[in-house]
Amino acid sequence: MKKQDIFILAIESSCDDTGAAILKGNTVLSNVIANQEVHAKYGGVVPELASRAHQQNIVPVVQQALEKANVDKKQLSAIAFTRGPGLMGSLLVGTSFAKSLALALNIPLVDVNHMQAHILAHFIKDDNNKIPSFPFICLTISGGHTQIVLVKDYFDMEILGETIDDAVGEAFDKSAKILGLPYPGGPLIDKYAQKGNPKAFRFSKPKVEGLNFSFSGLKTGILYFIQKSLKESPNFIEENLHDICASIQHTIVEILMDKLKTAVKQTDIKQIAIAGGVSANSEIRKQLELAQKHWNWKTYIPKFEYTTDNAAMIGITGYLKYLQDYKAPSSVSAKARLKVTE
Repeated sequence: MKKQDIFILAIESSCDDTGAAILKGNTVLSNVIANQEVHAKYGGVVPELASRAHQQNIVPVVQQALEKANVDKKQLSAIAFTRGPGLMGSLLVGTSFAKSLALALNIPLVDVNHMQAHILAHFIKDDNNKIPSFPFICLTISGGHTQIVLVKDYFDMEILGETIDDAVGEAFDKSAKILGLPYPGGPLIDKYAQKGNPKAFRFSKPKVEGLNFSFSGLKTGILYFIQKSLKESPNFIEENLHDICASIQHTIVEILMDKLKTAVKQTDIKQIAIAGGVSANSEIRKQLELAQKHWNWKTYIPKFEYTTDNAAMIGITGYLKYLQDYKAPSSVSAKARLKVTE
């Protein structure tokens, strides 16, 4: 079978977004996502509600992906799905659906590591995107992960550094919560930061050895700073919201960039990619573009639709595994905890 004749149906259900995509080779024909609004009033994802919503969404989302791509299910070569990491209840919905459909259609099943998929989203063929060559360094930043990964080949990765406590996305969301902003607050901090002075307030950066990260101390520092400021001036947040957001964002991005610079020095690799939900942040994108100019880095920044959890990234990973004649055993099961190297 020619590469361009390979059709992959991909299913993503690791957290609170139900995604389905159709890929023809390494080209995305459709990429459908059903968001779950139900979690906003709880200030975070409620696992039980997430799995129930996946059960409601998965059939219409897959149907829509097939229709948008103008592909019949009988044309499918394989089904790729997210095995983990993620919320167990959510993963089980996608896993059981993918296994059942693959069995019914008598086609191979390909399990995908969600964290590898974030990185491999860079290999989706698109008119405008640049595709990295090996080896490259990828900064994977999301609500659940903060890692610097050395990518030697599609499925040969090494973690150079990771967070020892909270993920960067959590640091953004918790800081937003301290400021009284609704969930998810990370994008709102980015939005308000555009109008603020990033040097207005100073927050101490944690000292962590090597290429590891820590964000819990920073969150605590922000909390104490806001509490102290509110005692002195009850309207402090309202009067300084843009400057506070800009200062928080500046500090977090500086932490990320400092570690990336160290990684480049240690490895002498100047091909740098970002992946994961926080890679949509405007400041990290801006700093990477500046790094390309000033330090001669080659930077790879994903399209916005491939930053958050989506099925297209599961599809490209499934496609690359399919090309290696990989087929998941019928006994394959969801796994809530899974390292990027597994």
